[in-house]
Amino acid sequence: MINTGDVDVFLGLDVGKGEHHGTAVTRAGKRVFDKRLPNSEPKMRAVLDKLTAKHGTVLVVVDQPASIGALPLAVARDAGCRVAYLPGLTMRRIADLYPGEAKTDTRDAAVIADAARTMPHTLRGIELTGETVAELEMIVGFDDDLAGEATRIANRLRGLLTQIHPHLERVLGPRLDHPAVLALLERFGSPATLRKAGRRRLLSVVRPLAPRIFERLVEDILAALDEQTVVVPGTEAAALIVPSLAGSLRPSWTSASSWRSGSRNCWTSTRCPRS
Repeated sequence: MINTGDVDVFLGLDVGKGEHHGTAVTRAGKRVFDKRLPNSEPKMRAVLDKLTAKHGTVLVVVDQPASIGALPLAVARDAGCRVAYLPGLTMRRIADLYPGEAKTDTRDAAVIADAARTMPHTLRGIELTGETVAELEMIVGFDDDLAGEATRIANRLRGLLTQIHPHLERVLGPRLDHPAVLALLERFGSPATLRKAGRRRLLSVVRPLAPRIFERLVEDILAALDEQTVVVPGTEAAALIVPSLAGSLRPSWTSASSWRSGSRNCWTSTRCPRS
């Protein structure tokens, strides 16, 4: 439970992308502020400074601490105000106790402010641990986005290989998470160019990236190429697309290691290449 004994003004913010609605009430329940508030640091700081100077300690309460609610909390904390969070489900239950059924920003802000004043046990503190969780959620979300994009591109690449050369896809498709395979596809994007490159050139590309399996991988590729002699319609177009798709899946050591704690030079955020 958050101790609000030293709070003089309770400012409830129904946060929004472009602007918030703020309602401030004193400990006695008197409404001293009820306006739209742009999602702008100077505007918010001016209101907070004015409330602090005129009434004393201000508690800023939001219904969403992350995303669109992050800036108001940061500004409030920097301005010397206290901050708290009223969970959305709790706010909806409390709102049912107030007259009126319409859900408006004005009504929601008033409910948040009055709940903070009269029911402090419903509030949740936003301490350093909460900020750490928010940062981790952001990183995990970014991680999921990268993994999802990599999966989409890999599926597209497998689909093209299956269409133009199923034998080759059976060799390379399961290995699209390996940088050696991606390097080959980026450099030699069609069965014809792979065959034209020859064993020696393929080995020179694969050996540095797959020192333990380079010979077997090249042998498997050459054997797969020998299984199909016809050229499937669309192969020339696919030869233009495959290198681009493979290039977008190539290792990005810097981006993976710069933010992922304890990373091991992974080519994506979630999987490391096999050697």
